[in-house]
Amino acid sequence: MSFIRTFAGDINPENLGFTYSHEHIVCRPSYWVEKGADDLLLDDKNKSKLDVLDFQKHGGQAIVDATAIDYGRDVQAVKEISEETGITIIGTAGFNKSFLWDAPIHENIKKLIGDYGTYYQWIEDKSVNELADFVIREIEDGLEGTKWKGGQVKFGTGYNRITPLEEKTLRAVARAHHETKAPIHTHTEAGTMVLEQIELLRKEGIDLEHVSFGHMDRNPDPYYHEQVAKTGAFLSFDGISKIKYAPESTRIHCILELVRKGYTDQILVSGDTARKSYYKHYDYGLGLENIIAKWVPRFIAEANQLGFDGEALVHKFFVENPARCFTFKK
Repeated sequence: MSFIRTFAGDINPENLGFTYSHEHIVCRPSYWVEKGADDLLLDDKNKSKLDVLDFQKHGGQAIVDATAIDYGRDVQAVKEISEETGITIIGTAGFNKSFLWDAPIHENIKKLIGDYGTYYQWIEDKSVNELADFVIREIEDGLEGTKWKGGQVKFGTGYNRITPLEEKTLRAVARAHHETKAPIHTHTEAGTMVLEQIELLRKEGIDLEHVSFGHMDRNPDPYYHEQVAKTGAFLSFDGISKIKYAPESTRIHCILELVRKGYTDQILVSGDTARKSYYKHYDYGLGLENIIAKWVPRFIAEANQLGFDGEALVHKFFVENPARCFTFKK
């Protein structure tokens, strides 16, 4: 039996439609609250909803909200946005990267895990299997004690390093995957440490075809991308619209290099839109509509000029590949 788990329940993968594979919709990360980094707080449900509606207006149908427990999820608000817009939203269980853990735990989370001061203390105190059990509950029972279940499991590692506690969460997520069959997504800081993540996942017996590696375009290295693609994993190019990291020509070149080498079926595209200044209705940014309304036509034109079928590739990256990537196969 195959299905995709969403805030609205389990659906047939064929019904997912045009999908952004890595976004953040409503979140208040404790780490950034403590730092006073208001730009990183997506804390207005109605403004987030307006951007989701812009995405929908241009034909968007589904969004993967990659916000884990340590990044200040607002499960209720995201569920309401899904209901009020009709956009399919997939939630995320698991963890992010370790520097975020040195921050106070939200009060509603303490009710679930105990009165730990920080996420770091909680993760350090629990065993791998205890953390795995928590992730399993978020997939099978509901996120943060709600009835709305997560649709993928996630872990993350830092820039050019994997800390002992990050390895601990990686192993916990791998074990949760074995129990639930939920797809795995990973955060890679600036696109680094993917091969090291792969080595650890293999030690946990993970079939890499069930894994998507995030932020591949932050490390625009075609050789590196090919080494990841050879494992059968998905590569997420989720920094579209962020010119401060690289021009779109660089991202498109890396994507088309993978296509040329035969890895079309393993590419995901999204924006990781996690700042007010990226959102149109918070702070006049390009917004959730930018990829579907402006980047897609540009990609099609450039791909066609180079002899590829741009429209077919877009359908692969935003419809067919997400439908396979986010499927539970039990």
